Amino acid sequence: MIGPGNGVRVFLAAGTTDMRCGIAGLCARAKKVLGEDPAGGALLVFRGRMGDRLKILHWDGQGFCLYYKVLERGHFPWPKAAEGKVALTPAQMAMLWEGIDWRQPRWTSAPTRM
Repeated sequence: MIGPGNGVRVFLAAGTTDMRCGIAGLCARAKKVLGEDPAGGALLVFRGRMGDRLKILHWDGQGFCLYYKVLERGHFPWPKAAEGKVALTPAQMAMLWEGIDWRQPRWTSAPTRM
């Protein structure tokens, strides 16, 4: 995925979303659940019931882009809230996309000393 850049706002839709939704359904959910304008330029992120599927809706200025990712193993870390939204930084979004727990990132090895 092309990185969102530093100035992009990112919002997760807390709870679960029906992954059968297309762009129109996700736009309606963005307005109703997130209270966000889908064409506002933010990344709007939705997770399926099983937790292994993620959809990202983004308005690029010319039209909507829909990114979809399914993990082979595991699930995407998600906030516990049943409804509402959670704001992420672009760095946290990059970790989420890779399946890394953006809430508590840990080093996989000790950092090298200089």
